[in-house]
Amino acid sequence: METRKVQVTGGSTYTVSLPKSWATDNAVSGGTTVEFYPEDDSLVLTPESDADRQRGTLDVTNLEGERLTRAVMTMYVSGFDVISLEAGRITTDQRRAIREATQGLVGVEVLEETTDSVVIQDLLDSSELSIVNAVTRMRLIAGSMLEDAVTALVEDDDDIARDVIERDDDVDRLWLVVSRIFRATLRSPRAAEELGVPREDCFDYHSSARQLERIADHAVKIATLALKLEEIPEEVAEALVALREDAFDVLEKSMDALFAEESAEATELGHAAREAILEIDEHARAIDEMLRELDPIQAQSLGLIVDSLSRSADYGGNVAETALQKAAPRP
Repeated sequence: METRKVQVTGGSTYTVSLPKSWATDNAVSGGTTVEFYPEDDSLVLTPESDADRQRGTLDVTNLEGERLTRAVMTMYVSGFDVISLEAGRITTDQRRAIREATQGLVGVEVLEETTDSVVIQDLLDSSELSIVNAVTRMRLIAGSMLEDAVTALVEDDDDIARDVIERDDDVDRLWLVVSRIFRATLRSPRAAEELGVPREDCFDYHSSARQLERIADHAVKIATLALKLEEIPEEVAEALVALREDAFDVLEKSMDALFAEESAEATELGHAAREAILEIDEHARAIDEMLRELDPIQAQSLGLIVDSLSRSADYGGNVAETALQKAAPRP
């Protein structure tokens, strides 16, 4: 750490010198324009940034299938707006993997294709993306998936189960959007300013979005098991519906706490959500006891569903913990 004394020039202008090593490393010299971003009691200084869209190039010669799809998604989350995928020759399988990757991303389309390259571009204006809206949408989808997955189970409705599994793609796309926005705010104070959300809050939203993505995964797990299971005992079905309602209530309280404008309200909701998890654990153990009387194979599958509902409540509790930290007084 280096310190500098603030000087007053002209009777009203405050000046401070920049460390030479930092200026050299960032190509700052006489006449260079720098940008200032106030953050509460801090002031972030950065060289004037290039407003052009970020471009990235990736050699995909040795990538194919799932590895290639993940590589494209990684470039997207890293913040590149235009991604050029290059190889000596782009194979048909590679083009298929690239198309699958773009379909899994919000606002991304193939811009140009040649024998040795594919260029994809993010058509959305990053400054118009809202991390709050993305997390809110994830909340709605993940919550409805959890509800419908149990409905598919107790009503033995395969159509609902398949619909739950398909909706997971929407949650995954939104999760990648949230990750992209969050990483942008870490790299650039300008991104946080354009977003209108403090970087610390962006961290809280990103952390909570991760929990929602996991809840959606457990909804898919329940729906997948529902496709394999036939009619289950009414007593067990009613107990699972009640457990789902309890888990959903934890999630709702936690998300309400995260978005609450008043610290007192957020704290009250956060504590209520955390305390409810203890009752859910007891409820889950009671259902496990009921399952001992069933056919072992059926009992095992239903036990996995009980575990998924309990874990979903735990993930909701993690959101509540984040909300409590967000509402706490800041130093």
